[in-house]
Amino acid sequence: MPENVVTLTPGSAPTDDRRHVPPLQHAAVNSRPIALAYRIVAAGVILTGVLRNAEVFSGTPAWSSLLFYTMISDLICLVWMLLLVVRTGQDLRRIGRWGTSTPSARWSGAVMMSITVTMLIYLVVLVPTRFAAGDSDVFSLTDNLIHIVTPTLLIVDWLLFVPKGSFRWVDPLLWPLIPYAYLLWAFVYGAGGGEFTPGQRYPYPFMDVDALGVLGVAQWVVALTIALVVVGFVYVVIDRALASAAERALRVS
Repeated sequence: MPENVVTLTPGSAPTDDRRHVPPLQHAAVNSRPIALAYRIVAAGVILTGVLRNAEVFSGTPAWSSLLFYTMISDLICLVWMLLLVVRTGQDLRRIGRWGTSTPSARWSGAVMMSITVTMLIYLVVLVPTRFAAGDSDVFSLTDNLIHIVTPTLLIVDWLLFVPKGSFRWVDPLLWPLIPYAYLLWAFVYGAGGGEFTPGQRYPYPFMDVDALGVLGVAQWVVALTIALVVVGFVYVVIDRALASAAERALRVS
């Protein structure tokens, strides 16, 4: 069910009075015009990264990029950011300037976690591997956009514009289901003869069963899962701490 920040009773008129924002639905920034401007810019930046990664500007798009988790997670973020733009614009028009706007604070966490996976695997696994292989183009503009900038934009959006206190302790165990679904699909796709690039049956080095063996890949998956769950619990702790801090501040005021 969509999470409305301000509930209007029948016959009531929209208001711009920030005092009418329910206490537990405050965020760090409760200005919809600011949130809308940020989200429009963020959507444009994410779209630019997606188009650059797919080499659309070259005139010969690399559609195979759609087979990689990086592109899939960036597209998820793009769709989510566009939904936030629409929702924020609607709430700004119907309800007023003050308050927060999101279809779901918990889903915001899920999307944020899906792209956090991309950033962590890039920085922890792919960058060292590419440096070791002598790749001098590791932190290119496109790589930065899709692996670092997009995750940062989603994290900042959550920190600033999403009401806190909605995350549950079980969420860090549910959030990895998105990358796990991709892992399952990728292994099935590769086992069925599919190629991510010519001659490449596995999208990422830590998934290469031929080079690492089943046990080696399993160790990587377990290690990454533990890391992601730990990061997920960090997000939950931050979510609850900020919610408590906001509630205390509102009581004092």
